[in-house]
Amino acid sequence: MIKTYSSEFIYQLFALAITVIAVHAAYVALVRPRAETFLQHQAAQLREDPDRVTQRSPYVLIKDYEQETCFILALWALAVMVYKAGDAARERRLLRRELIPLGEGMSILPEDTQDLSRHIQALPERLQRYLVPRALLTALHRFDATRNIQDVSSAVHDVCDGESERLESEMSMIRYIAWAIPSIGFIGTVRGIGDALGQAHKAVEGDITGVTAALGVAFNSTLVALLLSIVLMFALHQLQLLQERLILDAEGYCDEHLIRHLQVR
Repeated sequence: MIKTYSSEFIYQLFALAITVIAVHAAYVALVRPRAETFLQHQAAQLREDPDRVTQRSPYVLIKDYEQETCFILALWALAVMVYKAGDAARERRLLRRELIPLGEGMSILPEDTQDLSRHIQALPERLQRYLVPRALLTALHRFDATRNIQDVSSAVHDVCDGESERLESEMSMIRYIAWAIPSIGFIGTVRGIGDALGQAHKAVEGDITGVTAALGVAFNSTLVALLLSIVLMFALHQLQLLQERLILDAEGYCDEHLIRHLQVR
């Protein structure tokens, strides 16, 4: 399990670094130059025709630092969720395998547990860390020790509950990011309104360009943050659904392929 955590931690660090580099490069090379060009072109059109109705540009919508930060956090969280979804998909593939070789109608006695345990222990170490092999191995050891089928069922349930709590705790960072993204958007709102108030004297004199630009920052940052938060929360709930189904299916697998075959003389 320690190796699993360390590999996931390294993946998260690399994902964060790559996301920061890629998003910032896109902003420097594409988003901000095009937004600046669009704003200059728009200003020239307004000088020629003050009554002209201007169009909105997506580059202007996402050009500020708050939106860039929101994109970095959202893409990083999605990368982490993709990793966890891949883990869940690999574990689900084990549910299609016969990890304990038993024919229909065969029974498992306490004396058989050692031989059956060796089949699971013969799996690659990477597969032994998954939920189903751990639950089966725990169940066989409990049956060998107690010779009580109810204890075996409780042991399987405890292993699945522990896995569910572990997966739930590992979601804490993603939930924090999902909370932080709208907060960053509101920070942009506060910054934009503050800038607009700082240029109120220009608006009194008739120049509202600075005020409108600052208010654009305020509303754009909130809009982008809320949209990203909606997408992120949808992906988070889909991942939770995938993991919860895996836990339930793993417990059902243990019941179907092991517990119902147990027999005490």
